This record gives sequence, structure tokens and C-alpha cells, in this order.
Amino acid sequence: MRSTVHIPDGGVATRLPTVVFVHGFSNNRMENRSFVQMSRLLESSGIASVRFDLSGHGESDGDFFDVTITGEIAETRSVMRAVRDFDFADPERIGLVGMSMGGVVAGIVAAEEPGISAVCLWSPAAVAPFEVGSGYLKGRDIAAEIGEKGYFDADGHRMSPALVEDIAALDVYGRSCAYAGPVRIVHGDKDDIAPLSYARRYLEHYDGNVELEVVEGADHGWAAVPHRTRLHQSSLQFFRERLEVRT
Repeated sequence: MRSTVHIPDGGVATRLPTVVFVHGFSNNRMENRSFVQMSRLLESSGIASVRFDLSGHGESDGDFFDVTITGEIAETRSVMRAVRDFDFADPERIGLVGMSMGGVVAGIVAAEEPGISAVCLWSPAAVAPFEVGSGYLKGRDIAAEIGEKGYFDADGHRMSPALVEDIAALDVYGRSCAYAGPVRIVHGDKDDIAPLSYARRYLEHYDGNVELEVVEGADHGWAAVPHRTRLHQSSLQFFRERLEVRT
């Protein structure tokens, strides 16, 4: 897996709070530059970060056809363990950001991998198991397309039968809710990819440790400058507080 590391000036001499980013379905560690912008904001506030490409994405090895969510969870857990051993990272102050399907992965990893101090989920695609489980994705018959081609064409990516089964069986809320640390979910009310109602369901499963920030007018990809700015500033404030940034 390929990655990019951001270390604030003077960070090598001291242990720093560090945030790991998990990108969305068929995306990469830039996440349409949103992750880059966020990493630089964190860096300016004394917080290190690590952005990585999951297998079959971006510059990392592997083929998208071999991707499963189970595999992405395992890879992210492996990255978290590696980051804790970096000489600049404070293992007691590790945060996690996940965007869209990466938000689903991040929520589960936080519950199943010890030592994560704070989690921020951007537009988590908790709808995915319900949508894929219905047999249709983007209005198309998944089984029929796989029967014809051997894969489902997901925006130019070959989605395998194994990935379809993996997503459909995923217990998003049940596997996430064991995490007891602070969680902030930031979601737009105009998200037509991952409806806001599925983000609200997280509130029913966590034990009072989650806050949902709804941004009026924001879409799934945070495509407008004011919405993206709000997303980044909210996340920065969250991590500065929860990772106890020392100024």
C-alpha cells in the first residue's frame, strides 16, 4: 500500500497526535483533494497525519476486482498498528477519519482495533448494505449484470460477486457501536448517495458518545467551497480538542 505522511515542523523531535485517513469506495488517498487540504490544516495545528491507498485503489498494488470490505477493514487495522510505531506518532493520541464507505470502515475499525482516541466520519455510506442487499445498485440489477459480465460495473471499476456479498452482509451499526471513544459524524442534508437518515441511525446504536453535525445544503462529496470549509473546520476543532493538542 502506498501512503503520504504529513509531519508538522519539528515533529520528529516529539511525539505528536496523529490522524489516519480512510478514503471512499473506488477513490484514493487524495479524496478529490479534500484529504490533502485536511492534512495540511492538521499539520498547521501541530497534528501529523497519514493518508493511504487501500489495495486496488490509487497507487497501491492489487486489482479492484479483488477488493472486499473485510479486506479493507483488515488493511486499515494493519495501518493503525504501523502508525502507532512511527517515531513521530503519540500512540496515546491517534485519530481516524473516514469518508463515505471509508467512514463505514473507520467506524468498524475504531470498535475492533484498540488504541484509537477519536473518530470523525464524513458522509458515512451506512446505506450500502441495505442498497446492495436489495439487489440493485444505482437502479441496476446487480445479479443480472454479474451474470452477464462476471462483474458489476461500478463507475469503471469491476465489482466482484465477493464484494457484493461482503457489503450486503455487513452489520455496519452492530460492528461500530462497541467503540466508546468520541465520534463526530458530519453529513450533508442534500446527500443523495448516502441519505442522512442512515447517518442518524448511528445515534441509536452508540452509547451517547456520538454527535451528528448536519450541514445544510451539503452534498455527498462536499463539492461547494463553504460546505467543504465547514467540514474541515469542524473536523479540525474536533481533533484539536479530542487529541489534546498542546499549543
